[in-house]
Amino acid sequence: MGAEVDHQKFSGADRVRFRSQVSKGTDAIARMLADGLFTDHGRPPEPLLGMEVELNLIDENAEPSMANTRVLEAIADPDFQTELGQFNIEINVSPRPFVGGDTVSLEQMLRTSLNRAEARAASTGNHLLMIGMLPTLRHEHFAGQWISTNPRYSLLNEQIFAARGEDLELDITGVPLSEPFNAERLLTTTDSILPEAACTSLQLHLRVAPEDFAAHWNAAQAIAGIQVALAGNSPFLSGKALWHETRIPVFEQATDTRPLELRNQGVRPRVWFGERWINTIFDLFEENTRYFPALLPVSTDIDPIDELDAGRIPDLDELRMHNGTVYRWNRPVYDVVDGQAHLRVENRVLPAGPTVVDIMANSAFYYGLVRGLVESDRPLWSQMSFDAARENLAAGAQWGLDSQLYWPNIGWVSPDELTLRRLLPLAEKGLTSFGVSEKAKRRYLGVIEGRCVTKQTGSVWQRRAVLAREEAGETRRQALHGMLLDYKTLMHEGEPVHNWPL
Repeated sequence: MGAEVDHQKFSGADRVRFRSQVSKGTDAIARMLADGLFTDHGRPPEPLLGMEVELNLIDENAEPSMANTRVLEAIADPDFQTELGQFNIEINVSPRPFVGGDTVSLEQMLRTSLNRAEARAASTGNHLLMIGMLPTLRHEHFAGQWISTNPRYSLLNEQIFAARGEDLELDITGVPLSEPFNAERLLTTTDSILPEAACTSLQLHLRVAPEDFAAHWNAAQAIAGIQVALAGNSPFLSGKALWHETRIPVFEQATDTRPLELRNQGVRPRVWFGERWINTIFDLFEENTRYFPALLPVSTDIDPIDELDAGRIPDLDELRMHNGTVYRWNRPVYDVVDGQAHLRVENRVLPAGPTVVDIMANSAFYYGLVRGLVESDRPLWSQMSFDAARENLAAGAQWGLDSQLYWPNIGWVSPDELTLRRLLPLAEKGLTSFGVSEKAKRRYLGVIEGRCVTKQTGSVWQRRAVLAREEAGETRRQALHGMLLDYKTLMHEGEPVHNWPL
């Protein structure tokens, strides 16, 4: 989805051609897998990690600021780019080996880059905020006029609504802030996909050898519920207290191209957990080709099979464009760098923030746990149904640390107990296999342990802070704005969220 798109209208012939090109791209992937064309001169690729952090923009009063063009001009750094909403930007962290002291140096680099960007944004009267969902966003901020000026975003908006044929509906029943049975509900409609822009994420990339891809993807799927339970940071939207990780249902509903009738027929959603464990990355590209019509059918004249016949590695522009509009929580990525093809797992379930060290802890826990599971004697996914993994994601997102998740050989267990007893040692083992330093392991896994012991995630802190303000007499709107200003201060102070005071 990073590609620029200039087309404004698509014909039936465009769609037929695009489908054909995507199909050829899938065939090319199969041939490249069979011929071993993903290796670096006969050697498996070195594992590389990369990340994208999506940020919100607020003004001095903690209101959403529709100013990403002005802020990006002030930051003047190519690592910072536009996102869907005018109140969003994104920082891309270039890939690097996950070894030695590189992890701690990445934290220092990210903190320095964000501090510099914040200072430049402040010169325009705006501020950067790392948070899973901006609590002061309201329905009026989802008007189509606030879509970023990049043409691909307005075109994507147009195509989703053309496919759907009716307004989008958001319908989410929340988790009570205090009294039981007093859940709040968000029920609203919108004529733009901007609620998707409310979902600001930490996206983690891991480059893997093709023969190892299925194991890494399966492991990432299996732990998605644990990830969101431990890292929830998105409890409020449009004035309502909703799920601990409200990004999950909002993103699912905000990009749903299916009207009710197609949902009733079982047509698959574009935000998709999937429906089975896989044996090869080809399974995922084949599903994307088979099940999902094109949203942005922009085609080239390049035949990928001819490219392979000529001894060249194809870019597969159509397959990559199509893949970017199927929003799996763990997405397969094909890319070509310096003429060499590689594959990545893109993990998309985590929220942004609250602090740089929290982001690093979430990243280290994910990478370490996936590696630990991949290297286990018996694959976890051979002991666990795919439905259980999907249900864990929903439960962890809704209830956070209060959820009950299913885990093989244990049964139903809370995320904090499972993490303390089983997963932290496994994650440490995985980080050791990556070559991560002892200092980094202690620092980042210690943050995850601290959240489990204190039972305080970003979401828990936000909910407690708002409840305390309301009990002191503030309105919900006052409480959300006051909480967010406190959040901004604590975010810049940099202490991990489990140590934040009210």
